[in-house]
Amino acid sequence: MTTPGRTEHLVLPGVLTAAEAAETVVGIRAVQREDGAIPWFRGHHLDPWDHTEAAMALDAAGEHDAAARAYDWLARHQLPDGSWYAAYHDGDAGQPTDRSRESNFCAYIAVGVWHHYLATGDDAFLDRMWPSVYAAVEFVLRLQQPGGQIGWKREAVEDGDTAVTDALLTGNSSVYHALRCALAIADEREEPQPDWELATGALGHAIRSHPERFLDKSRYSMDWYYPVLGGAVTGAQAKERIEERWDEFVVPGLGVRCVLPNPWVTGGESCELALALWAMGESDRALEILQSIQHLRADGGMYWTGYVFDDKAVWPEELTSWTAGSLLLAVAALGGDEATTAVFGGDRLPRGLDPECCQA
Repeated sequence: MTTPGRTEHLVLPGVLTAAEAAETVVGIRAVQREDGAIPWFRGHHLDPWDHTEAAMALDAAGEHDAAARAYDWLARHQLPDGSWYAAYHDGDAGQPTDRSRESNFCAYIAVGVWHHYLATGDDAFLDRMWPSVYAAVEFVLRLQQPGGQIGWKREAVEDGDTAVTDALLTGNSSVYHALRCALAIADEREEPQPDWELATGALGHAIRSHPERFLDKSRYSMDWYYPVLGGAVTGAQAKERIEERWDEFVVPGLGVRCVLPNPWVTGGESCELALALWAMGESDRALEILQSIQHLRADGGMYWTGYVFDDKAVWPEELTSWTAGSLLLAVAALGGDEATTAVFGGDRLPRGLDPECCQA
């Protein structure tokens, strides 16, 4: 049972008290199945990325056994090629509802595993999860294109599957983060992966310098802040990128729009932007964003996915584990949680991966 004493580092003025943080953790735990799966909410689907995000939030709250069970679920149900399906009904591995295998979803296990290791120092866990991380990265890098970008997914078709080589900037930015975490794991295990380093460098260069290599999704806020959140864009370039479209996406007092021009703010995007701002050294603005979405908190400590401010209505009417998880992770970063700050702040992640050959 989670107690306020285990979540004191998640206290943030105007965002969470210790009791509220504990209540949110209990809410995520209530969604988790006995086998470790964490669907969006019970009766909805699980996707591997959001499952991992919720597991990371559990680690940030000290619920390490529950988080480990979530990662063990991934290890048990990894497909032979190193991937996972994009969706499983209610987290039931026997009921996939989307048989495509998305590069972004599959890569993210590396972020979660590195975060859990930093939170626990559990060498046995790292050893146990390494084969899954390795296989997932190899699957993802088989989708890398000559320009460095990573293809979106392998799509199920009637007689097998086919690679979708179109690349998404948001997904690739998350993959970039995951590859750096995978390299950190490899380094911790003293198993260098020079091919991964080259692939990561090429991907980072594509994200920073070649927007034409990605599908145009610029009306989505994630394409705006994810290159910063994923660590591909830093320093002055990051600040310039965020300032450029701040007024388009940020709705004062309400949060961050998901997509333009829709009058819809979402909790997940708001919390992720807060994480990106924190990583840039702008904790004050990050705090303001988190304070602005407290209207999404529901009885029981979970958070509504979004709010349509023209109609003054919650929409959709769902309380998702990953929205609550993203809030806890953002608060943990601002609160100085060591594992969370290391993962999202870049500490103990490799730098300087761009080879000269990729600077064309």
